[in-house]
Amino acid sequence: MKRNEIEQILKDYHWMINSIKVMRESLKDPGEGLTAQYGVESSLPKPKGMTSDPVHREVIRRGKRVKKIREFEEKILEFQGLFHKVHDERECEVLYWLLEGKSYRWIGYHMGLSASHIQRLRNNIIDHMSDTNVTNGTKDTDLKNEKCAC
Repeated sequence: MKRNEIEQILKDYHWMINSIKVMRESLKDPGEGLTAQYGVESSLPKPKGMTSDPVHREVIRRGKRVKKIREFEEKILEFQGLFHKVHDERECEVLYWLLEGKSYRWIGYHMGLSASHIQRLRNNIIDHMSDTNVTNGTKDTDLKNEKCAC
């Protein structure tokens, strides 16, 4: 993944996870207002360009939601596949809290660091995860086998 893609998913991760949960939950209910019209309303002309079947419209609407869920899941799974590239304890902790949707200020207060230091750690995380990752020789080789606890 490219750096800007990783940056965007890191920013959107928390709400995408919540959206997936909410959308899945909403798809469990059969929907409301799916009964056909009776009486005088049933004889009135229907709008052109649309089907008058409410069940069909509901199926189309739900199909779009399922497609959106899959799109979010693919992004999240690809991003989660990069967690193993983060080795440093502080970076793992920052990544965890960023994924939980916490602000730099909150994370800094929690960890006893400044918000700007948290931003630098986030940038390091993104550098590690991106395809254009260039090693600078500061990491030990035995750290490559350790995994982030995210």
